[in-house]
Amino acid sequence: MGLIADQARRLVAAGYREVVLTGVDLTAYGADLPGAPSLGQMVRRLLAAVPELERLRVSSLDPAEIDEELWRLLAEERRLMPHLHLSLQAGDDLILKRMKRRHSRAQAINVAQRVRALRPEVALGADLIAGFPTETENMFRRSLDLVVECGLAFVHVFPYSPRPGTPAARMPQLPAEVVKERAARLRMAGEAALAAELRSRVGDETDVLIERPGKGRAEFYATVGFSTPSVTGSVRRMRLIDSNGKSLVGVPVQ
Repeated sequence: MGLIADQARRLVAAGYREVVLTGVDLTAYGADLPGAPSLGQMVRRLLAAVPELERLRVSSLDPAEIDEELWRLLAEERRLMPHLHLSLQAGDDLILKRMKRRHSRAQAINVAQRVRALRPEVALGADLIAGFPTETENMFRRSLDLVVECGLAFVHVFPYSPRPGTPAARMPQLPAEVVKERAARLRMAGEAALAAELRSRVGDETDVLIERPGKGRAEFYATVGFSTPSVTGSVRRMRLIDSNGKSLVGVPVQ
């Protein structure tokens, strides 16, 4: 944890305003360390050790492993951004079992509901795989329905492809055209969900991290475009006045 705090401290000293914690299995953090600290404990200590860090974002969370300390921080810590990316992968319990995922469909929906109750302004993203071996049309539809049931705004869709030597590669494979078609349907659902999410944000105010001239990132992760000259790397309060379905338009209020 000390190494993580040192790295964050160096980034802040170099002018960075936001740090993102990510990993292949982020919620498994600490299991191999003395005392087995949880991800939530690490996040709490990081924020305490680097009080000058303005924005911290976490990514790729397993719904089955979000610890209670992290839930408390999501409810109470304003520097922890209201945006979570969940490693969901599928919406059907049998497919999740065959993927060897640790969560169920019900757990995924419960996580989405719980975080939204704690932080109503939160936006959710997720990874979803289309066309996993043995997936039927009904199984796929449960993944499709999960976009709405979890209120996902940022959907990352991956068409399944076999990797030699894995158990999934030995399972009955779906035709390539079916995998491609299902991935396209999932992307369409994700695009519609993003457009609806952005429309719901018009009229709100948010702090925007200026990433480059004319473009920034809202606290809830959405891209915000603007025409007012702003210093790259600064954070500006903006009112969101319009959406094109993929990003928002903002005007500074300070």
